[in-house]
Amino acid sequence: MPTQTEIELQAAAFRRLQKHLMQDRTDVQNIDMMNLAGFCRNCLARWYQEAANEKGIDMGKEEARELFYGMTMEEWKANHQTEANAEQKEAFKTSFAENVGKT
Repeated sequence: MPTQTEIELQAAAFRRLQKHLMQDRTDVQNIDMMNLAGFCRNCLARWYQEAANEKGIDMGKEEARELFYGMTMEEWKANHQTEANAEQKEAFKTSFAENVGKT
């Protein structure tokens, strides 16, 4: 497969994942994603930021999150985020250390 075609397919798959998480399944909480899969919407935004930075594009965490979420984190939290329970928070500590802390 030509490289440009592969890049376009990967980009399309990313956009579909983003739409799924940001429009179709706003009920799925980041903490649950992190605890089950080892990544969440914030991780995807961070990976977007890292890719931009590697290309010499100056992009901070909040800007990347706003681009990925299509809104500010404050708006997302107010509209979609629920309070995590003690069990979720405890599991998150382990998941974060295993998946984010090692980057």
